[in-house]
Amino acid sequence: MAANDTISDMLTRIRNAGAVRHATTNIPATKMTRNIARVLKQEGFIADYEEVGEGVKKQLTVSLKYTGKNRQPLIRKLKRVSKPGLRVYKNSKELPRVLGGIGVAIISTSSGIMTDREARQRGIGGEVLCYVW
Repeated sequence: MAANDTISDMLTRIRNAGAVRHATTNIPATKMTRNIARVLKQEGFIADYEEVGEGVKKQLTVSLKYTGKNRQPLIRKLKRVSKPGLRVYKNSKELPRVLGGIGVAIISTSSGIMTDREARQRGIGGEVLCYVW
């Protein structure tokens, strides 16, 4: 299935896999999805990710993390902020704090994809892609 918005597609696949307690999920591999997966792993929201397949058929296999006996997904909520129809840009002083710093905002900056904390520390703004908590 072709998706115009690869970021929303990625977030939906992770959300759906967590809802039904799957260990892994496959996401079409693009530069953007690779970088978002890298940030999610850095922040401890996913266990790991790896690229499988060749050429146009490359996929990212994302291993999800769960907590407790009931296997509750570690990612409680994924919210897309900037959409293809309405882009949301913030400078370094206006970058959002998700749940008072408990959550993470993933920002696309001129220096690459990073968290809101990292962007604030470097003093750069950018497009607010999504919130994760």
